[in-house]
Amino acid sequence: MVVDTKLYDLLEVSPNASINDIKKQYKKLARQFHPDKAGAEFEEKFKEISVAYEVLSDPEKREMYDRYGEKGLSEGGFGGGMEDILSHIFGHGGGHGGFFGGMGGFGSFGMGGSSRRSQKRKGEDTVHPLKVTLEDLYNGKLVNLKLKKKIICTSCKGTGGKGNAVQRCSSCNGNGIKVSFQQLAPGMVQQIQKVCSDCNGEGEVIDAKNRCKKCLGKKVCDETKILEVQVDKGMKDSQKITFHNEGDQQPGIESGDVIIVLKQVEHPRFKRKGNDLYLKLTIGLTEALCGFVIPIQHLDNRELLVTSSAGKVIEPDSTRVLLNEGMPHYRSPFDKGHMFVSFDIIFPQNNYLELEKLKLLESILPPRAKVTDIDMTREDVQEVMLSSYDASMDNGSSNQREAYHQDDDGDDDGHGPHGQGMSCAQQ
Repeated sequence: MVVDTKLYDLLEVSPNASINDIKKQYKKLARQFHPDKAGAEFEEKFKEISVAYEVLSDPEKREMYDRYGEKGLSEGGFGGGMEDILSHIFGHGGGHGGFFGGMGGFGSFGMGGSSRRSQKRKGEDTVHPLKVTLEDLYNGKLVNLKLKKKIICTSCKGTGGKGNAVQRCSSCNGNGIKVSFQQLAPGMVQQIQKVCSDCNGEGEVIDAKNRCKKCLGKKVCDETKILEVQVDKGMKDSQKITFHNEGDQQPGIESGDVIIVLKQVEHPRFKRKGNDLYLKLTIGLTEALCGFVIPIQHLDNRELLVTSSAGKVIEPDSTRVLLNEGMPHYRSPFDKGHMFVSFDIIFPQNNYLELEKLKLLESILPPRAKVTDIDMTREDVQEVMLSSYDASMDNGSSNQREAYHQDDDGDDDGHGPHGQGMSCAQQ
């Protein structure tokens, strides 16, 4: 009687399938879901298929699985570095003395068989954000980061106690999970798994009398460590700096990494795009027409004298470039991007000059554009004057028309706003 059919379902074969049928189906699915062909998102699917084939192609393992399901694989000593994948298939967590004795790492599988390589299971990575300024990324910086981590207890060497203090949990047989079976119908059995309440899923219990006094049986202690984080010139926002095996320690598990993620704070003057810098300057009309020298402080505290020669006109919203004054390239700091400078030009206020001086200025400036002679006596010609723009006018001409009619309705003598507006337009 087959207790669990999950592995058969993965290979899409029936529990009565022959070894040849299983091999053929595995080759078909392995070609279909291999990450090199189907993409990296199918890597876990490919691993699950390979684990299913590893069990069902071996007569002894298949018989154990058919009789007892996952529990049979556990007590039969099967593992071979596949705990994490099988944990994923059967829906329970790995580690903590789980079903396969803490063995980790997934073996590499061929098309016609399998091969395993022992690999120590690795713990989770620890991610820390690190705020940096644009100046830090331009000049480089050494940051001392205080990190709290767990280390293996030096008193008990990670055993949790002395002598025979640590023992296998008798309730779950060291698995950390209790397995029970419920018959749903003749020939159909449902497997039920629960975390062992006696050991809290650890798979082992520690005698309170012999428990380590330093770690209180937890096997690990807290420690504060200082990491020297080198922010290199040219690094970018969200770039990662990895400290291998500096994560939390746990007995029997390779420590994870500490990953520092750079988070650049917004700069008040400069914007960065790739290796280029962008700066906006505001100048007057005199500077735009007659040239200027404007000092700006760079990210390395150099003072750059941004110069525009007399006679070189700066147009509104135009952009100029300062070559090789951008960000240094990462790992090639002597190569730099460019700095792009865009300009806002402030024009004089209305009536800033008397009429006579305006005429003098006009004589100096380039001549006006020529306008074709127009007969002002024609009925289809009307002179209109420009007015100052108000953002409230964006509500649409319909609102203006409503206001126009409302005012007109309230004034019967013909000298209200309507009459005034017409008179102004004719002037």
